[in-house]
Amino acid sequence: MGRSASEEGVCRFLNPSKEDERAVVEAVRKELLIAGRWRPATDGRQLPVHDPSTGEVLCHVADAGPADAVAALDAAAAAQPGWAACPPRERSDILRRAFEQLIARADELALLMTLEMGKPLAESKAEIVYAAEFLRWFSEEAVRIDGRYAVAPNGQGRLMVMKQPVGPCLLITPWNFPMAMGTRKIGPAIAAGCTMVVKPARETPLSMLALAEILSDSGLPAGVLNVITTSTAGDATAPLITDPRLRKMSFTGSTEVGRTLIAQSAHQVLRVSMELGGNAPFIVFDDADLDAAVEGAMIAKMRNIGEACTAANRFLVAESVAADFAQRLAVRMSALKVGRGTEPGVQVGPLITAKARDSMRAFVADATERGGRVLAGGNAPEDRGYYYQPTVIADVDPGARVFTDEIFGPIAPIASFTNEQEALAIANSTQYGLAAYVYTSDMRRCFRVVEALEFGMVGLNQGIVSNPAAPFGGMKQSGVGREGGREGVEEYLETKYIAANV
Repeated sequence: MGRSASEEGVCRFLNPSKEDERAVVEAVRKELLIAGRWRPATDGRQLPVHDPSTGEVLCHVADAGPADAVAALDAAAAAQPGWAACPPRERSDILRRAFEQLIARADELALLMTLEMGKPLAESKAEIVYAAEFLRWFSEEAVRIDGRYAVAPNGQGRLMVMKQPVGPCLLITPWNFPMAMGTRKIGPAIAAGCTMVVKPARETPLSMLALAEILSDSGLPAGVLNVITTSTAGDATAPLITDPRLRKMSFTGSTEVGRTLIAQSAHQVLRVSMELGGNAPFIVFDDADLDAAVEGAMIAKMRNIGEACTAANRFLVAESVAADFAQRLAVRMSALKVGRGTEPGVQVGPLITAKARDSMRAFVADATERGGRVLAGGNAPEDRGYYYQPTVIADVDPGARVFTDEIFGPIAPIASFTNEQEALAIANSTQYGLAAYVYTSDMRRCFRVVEALEFGMVGLNQGIVSNPAAPFGGMKQSGVGREGGREGVEEYLETKYIAANV
């Protein structure tokens, strides 16, 4: 199914009415999905879902407790043997049908995402298309899972290696890409033959609930995918992590929470995939095409309002071009229209919570106290929602919090360097190792720098690294394992070796 660029980024709800907004919210199931049935939480509790552009409540969804989570794992464990035996082509076909449904319903799903998460409609629609591509990619991988056969080196017997599903999984998804982070985990689990319990972020449960209904409608058997929405993630998931029936956990979120989950998973020696925090350097050398570098910077910094683990966090620019780059970036950032994501022409929506907005204020205050100069933005509107202006700060002290901490917002801090070795030393001086960006026209430098960077992904003369066909993941404290690409499905497979005396 081919799509033009306009189809990927333009939503038919260019200026949705209140009736349109109510309709897409009301169309989503608000209960828990367990064993193929939609049901309320055991104690009847409900969780409010807020519109970050206004702070108003959009709706309420079921608020699961530990008993509901255990029921979901019961369903996943019961469904595992039958699902593992399901022919790969059937699993592939289910994913393909779900891919087609996401594409067909991209506009309404985009509006739903914008309402619960805040990003502009064009970005939401682009995410739906991106999310769908994971389903298409893993539908193709489902029928390519294989092993190997060989004669033993000494000629005494045969060696056989087979791949089998890991088993029931706990998948914990974040709020910033509520649909794509779901398909990036669910797609390979389905392809590999694993059942799962999915816990979406409390801030953005609606996209996951819509995805679950689409997968059910696409023929996914009852119990294969179970969804629990909850306001008490730690309490709800704790009994699952210690249950011997659970075989794998995949989490996308902060490094702090990831460390806790890894520690908890040690009791059962669970297979884990962890996609954690980032502190991406964006390095611009003096031989770079500055127009291209600024364009890439806008993408790397402002995709998803800067609320992305891959977002450019630290801009390191060669001293001879630093002032020029900073001024050009400030002009571009100042021109961005801030507002509610459903409004025409809006390019920057609200941050996810008031806490996130307030952290932007603290970052800027710390940077300016240390000598940083605000070239654009630097303020938060007081009269509405959780907004913060796109901000550029020049002459940033490398010890400032905007350089040491993950920003997760629309702030671009810039510092200069004098040579390649200094740039690499600053870039690698972080506990994180998820993504990095490099702009240079020197081919030899390209390879030197890419090989020296301690990051799992590098954007070389481009401002985006994410691709369903490529392995997504980091080094150091940015995580364990990979999602997407051929590597993604391996995370959900066990390797079994058979020594055959034949």
